[in-house]
Amino acid sequence: MTDKEIRDIFISDGGQAFNIIVREFSQRLYWHLRELVLDHEDADDLLQNTFMKAWKALPNFRWESGLYTWLYRIATNEAFSFLKKERFNNKFSLTPYETKLANRITVDPYFSGDTIQLLLQKEVAKLPDKQRAIFSMRYFQDMEYSLIAEILDSNTDAVKASYSLAYKKIEKQLRDI
Repeated sequence: MTDKEIRDIFISDGGQAFNIIVREFSQRLYWHLRELVLDHEDADDLLQNTFMKAWKALPNFRWESGLYTWLYRIATNEAFSFLKKERFNNKFSLTPYETKLANRITVDPYFSGDTIQLLLQKEVAKLPDKQRAIFSMRYFQDMEYSLIAEILDSNTDAVKASYSLAYKKIEKQLRDI
C-alpha cells in the first residue's frame, strides 16, 4: 500500500490504518532492531515500543516524509535509547559492553550463519551504535545513503564517511583474525 492509501484509511478509520502499518512494517522493523540490539526479546520489546510511539504520534504525522522513514527513525531512536541505558547499566562491569553485545550472537539460538558470518557479526557488534546502524542499513539492508541520512536526521556525506570508516574497521579486524 502507498502512504497516500494508508493516510486515506487513517482519516476514515485510524485503527484499521494502524493494523495495516503494523502488518506492512513489522518484519522489516524487527530485523532492523535485531541488527542493532542483537537479541530477539529486546528487539521484540523495542518493536512494540516503536509501534506504541507511532500510534500516539500518528495523528500529528504530516505525511511529508515517507511513513517507512518515519517508522525507521522511531525504531532507530528506540534502539539507541535502549543501548545507551544498557551501556550505563554495564558501567561497572569488568567486561566492556561491546564485548557483551558481540557475545550475544554466539549464544543466540536463532543465529544460523557460518563461521565467517559469525565473525562479521561480532565485528559489526563492536562498532559504536550509530556507526553500526549505518553499516547495517547500508550493508545488510542495501539502503541508499540518502535514506539512511533521512532516517538518522543526518547528511549524506556524513553517512558515507561513517559507513566507509566502519567498513575499514571491520575489514582490518577480519584481516587480523
